[in-house]
Amino acid sequence: MRTLDQVRAGDKVTIQAVNADPALMQRLLEMGLMEGESVEVLTIAPLGDPIEIVVGNTRLSLRRREAAAIAVT
Repeated sequence: MRTLDQVRAGDKVTIQAVNADPALMQRLLEMGLMEGESVEVLTIAPLGDPIEIVVGNTRLSLRRREAAAIAVT
């Protein structure tokens, strides 16, 4: 299964699962990154970190290791 850190800029995906340690999982859920949510990857920094995404009407920046914990389709 593909993870959010493997998605290209401009792609829209759906979150299938969040697989992280409890503290990070809680933080991601509080930001609205839940199963079934649509996510659009806006930009990826030149060195690959951070990744800017849109969830609903909110723009977020995630570190690559945080994005790697989110399985998408």
